[in-house]
Amino acid sequence: MSQNNNENKKTLISIKHLYKVFGSNEKKILEQVKTGKSKDEILAETGHTVGLSDINIDIYPGEIFVIMGLSGSGKSTLIRHFNRLIEPTAGEIEVAGSDVMKLKEKELQEFRRNKMSMVFQRFGLMPHRTVLQNIGYGLQVQGVKKALRQQKAQEWLKTVGLEGYGNQYPSQLSGGQQQRVGLARALCTDAEILLMDEAFSALDPLIRSEMQDQLIELQEKLHKTIVFITHDLDEALRLGDRIAILRDGVLVQQGEPVDILLNPADDYVEAFVKDVNRARALTVETVMQPQVCRISSETIGEAVLQMRKSNQDYGYVVNDDGYQGVITQDTLENVEKSDYSNVIDLSLLTDVPAVQNNALLETVIPDMLDNELPLPVLNEDGEVEGNLCRSTLVDVLSEQPNVEEKKQKHA
Repeated sequence: MSQNNNENKKTLISIKHLYKVFGSNEKKILEQVKTGKSKDEILAETGHTVGLSDINIDIYPGEIFVIMGLSGSGKSTLIRHFNRLIEPTAGEIEVAGSDVMKLKEKELQEFRRNKMSMVFQRFGLMPHRTVLQNIGYGLQVQGVKKALRQQKAQEWLKTVGLEGYGNQYPSQLSGGQQQRVGLARALCTDAEILLMDEAFSALDPLIRSEMQDQLIELQEKLHKTIVFITHDLDEALRLGDRIAILRDGVLVQQGEPVDILLNPADDYVEAFVKDVNRARALTVETVMQPQVCRISSETIGEAVLQMRKSNQDYGYVVNDDGYQGVITQDTLENVEKSDYSNVIDLSLLTDVPAVQNNALLETVIPDMLDNELPLPVLNEDGEVEGNLCRSTLVDVLSEQPNVEEKKQKHA
């Protein structure tokens, strides 16, 4: 999801000037936090812990918003504010136009039951209930009749690939299967918002990757709003439409994955991104160059004129059937002027493969190596919208300059 799309969307979750101080005198200590004292200074001087400091976040309907940071950064504290499992020291929390801070106990209970579902790191399944009973538990709490909740639980069991396991108990399942049950239970209530706190971090790497795949697949169908907590940048880049990075309770950067990866805000964020395999994290669209020269003419003579106007030495030939191939200036110069009225023949074209704009960079590297000319980039409608050349790919995949060097470059 691009930021441009977000500009036209109404915010679903809005967090404004959120602070959390842990300790017996949090309101008084809050004033010290606002004056700029660091988390370490406040802990040393007062014994209070700053969990969150002036957090401002907007989350849009249907996006996966990832909150990440190292242990102690405040990410799990933050997600527990969304449904007031933790009470803030100060700040505003608004969900779907409702001021969560003003909800009374019974209203808050209803809000938690119907608006948000949670998936926990350690699954949180009830060992004495069957898989089917676990999945339907949220509906039971909502007061849904047994027949209907069993039917819905059975549907979600099938959706997460565990059909036939309904009468098993959690202890009879693997870790990955248990987490699928946890996911099915969260989805079964049909809550609009899904809160996932380190949901996959207890799983083996292979199972974790499978669960990420399943979440992406489900999200394509369900379009839930998902707030996903992780300490793993690879996971954040893979899942997140946007990412917020916390450090010591402070939000240091938020943006789309490509922004985080290519423009780290400070040394802390750069330390996260420096070891990321960019070829597996970036798509062609994020690094492509604008379209160079598009030859849409039918005759050779018209193609010559189009090429001259573009000041390029090659062009992408496109007709009603879409992209056909590349024609070079050298090829056109070798055509006799007497043939300029002829239709462009396929024999004049160089066969350069096109790539899709949403393809991962690692998938297009072989084609890049096999072709000296830049590859045309096609959008979902099959239209040429840009090009990808070797030099761009090398620049993006090579080590980025550090933050200070970037500042000096732009000074």
